[in-house]
Amino acid sequence: MAGNIFGDVFRLTTFGESHGVAIGGVIDGCPAGIDLKLEDIQGELDRRRPGQSAIVTQRKEPDTVTFYSGIFEGKTTGTPIGFAIYNTNQKSKDYSHIKDSYRPSHADYVYEKKYGLRDYRGGGRSSARETASRVVAGAIAKQFLKNISINAYVSQVGSLRMDIPYQELDLSLTESNPVRCPDAQMAKKMEAYIKEVKKEGDTVGGIISCVIKGVPIGLGEPVFDKLHAQLGKAMLSINAVKGFEYGSGFQGVTMRGSAHNDQFKEDGTTSTNFSGGIQGGISNGMDIYFNVAFKPVATIIQAYETLSKDGGMVKTKGKGRHDPCVVPRAVPIVEAMAALVLADFILINQKSKI
Repeated sequence: MAGNIFGDVFRLTTFGESHGVAIGGVIDGCPAGIDLKLEDIQGELDRRRPGQSAIVTQRKEPDTVTFYSGIFEGKTTGTPIGFAIYNTNQKSKDYSHIKDSYRPSHADYVYEKKYGLRDYRGGGRSSARETASRVVAGAIAKQFLKNISINAYVSQVGSLRMDIPYQELDLSLTESNPVRCPDAQMAKKMEAYIKEVKKEGDTVGGIISCVIKGVPIGLGEPVFDKLHAQLGKAMLSINAVKGFEYGSGFQGVTMRGSAHNDQFKEDGTTSTNFSGGIQGGISNGMDIYFNVAFKPVATIIQAYETLSKDGGMVKTKGKGRHDPCVVPRAVPIVEAMAALVLADFILINQKSKI
């Protein structure tokens, strides 16, 4: 199976399955001498872990990371950083009912057709549990990106949308509620709606917005490796993501060029930022901001008809422990993937100047 490596210089390789012994990864290319706060890495995992509130999956995993190499006396050594997160609360029998059938909108059918077999226990390699390894690597990348802040938050759940511009938000409030929405009143509405959807055995999607400040000018390449293209690839590689837009995004099509152009100031900044901090695929020093759309989780706790391995249709019902809405737990994943992209481009820039 290819496609398990992300990045060119700051490179992450992940391994493991949802119901296997462990998930984990190896980070190559991380510079030596970075002071690591291991408690901050665990803190990022705690933001992603299951069972943290009533509106997420109740699988009880501590998600404690164990490092095996690449760190000595609290500093990175420049050698590969190996780590693992051991699975402790698998309930594989919850998936025995889908052993001989394919769940709608899951990877079951295409995996079996592509590889000739599949791990039906929680989706195996296609499970969103794999993203915990990305959060570890992203937490290390964040500590490398000392002067860059990356803040993601939930801006929409279903049709409940927060329309406050990010410049007017207090992003320090994001962690003050289980939805991870920095608008307290909207967060209460979102939480109540997710609970309602969960009670019905259904799921709902949402949007995570992200703001990155302090990015230096010059990250990104002008043709295929544009900064926004790599950010888009990173976000679209996250389970359940259906859309990515940055800057003015799709709303920009309603504007004329005279209004959409970001006019320069004498110091090189711009009076507006419809470009979203990226022009010609290269960062311009302004804030980078983007939205990531997540579909409703495919597993619903309702009866449905689906395709069986023998080609007929069968009736079944979703079982197990699943998120009614994935976006609250996906906030640290979005931040992690953004950090990996930026760390990679900073190191690419350094190499090109040698």
